[in-house]
Amino acid sequence: MDERGVWGTDEIMAAFARSGALLEGHFELRSGLHSDRFFQCAMALRFPDVAEQLCRALVGRMCAVDFPAVDAVIAPALGGLVVGHEMARALGVLSIFAEKDGGVLAMRRFQIDAGKRYLVAEDVVTRGGRVQETIDLVRAGGGLVSGVAVLVDRSAGAAQFGVPLVSLQQMAPQVWRPEDCPLCQAGGRAVHPGS
Repeated sequence: MDERGVWGTDEIMAAFARSGALLEGHFELRSGLHSDRFFQCAMALRFPDVAEQLCRALVGRMCAVDFPAVDAVIAPALGGLVVGHEMARALGVLSIFAEKDGGVLAMRRFQIDAGKRYLVAEDVVTRGGRVQETIDLVRAGGGLVSGVAVLVDRSAGAAQFGVPLVSLQQMAPQVWRPEDCPLCQAGGRAVHPGS
């Protein structure tokens, strides 16, 4: 832990390992791709003290790279809810979320305030579809997107949104299209554990 009480890289990875957040097997990702490794951040986030520390560490990473200022945090439901809330708490700003309506993300309970600066918070990003949908919602409402913060960047930096992106952990697990998946070809069946 550093002088501000924020976990470092070793403590972050230890928390993910202790909580069972890093899984190995045969998984179908939200993107439709298959992989043999999966970060199930919900396993770590079920412990409130761990969630708080992980999100504080993420805010620490934001501060270390001189991240743009934010007025509020927005997260896509369901995976980003806890991350968004804890990020907002650490930053001392408002927390809102987008949720599915008819299969697409929408602002059902909250509204975007025109001119306000929003941080998009998510647990895991692979291709970034839900993050991009959230960015689009903020911009459609007249808000400004200061950046994106995620616990785990499964794209190893390949996901780009035209705004600053910060993560606690970057990884590039092997992924395959279902028709090319060697685990499927060996007779395995992919599971979708959620995030």
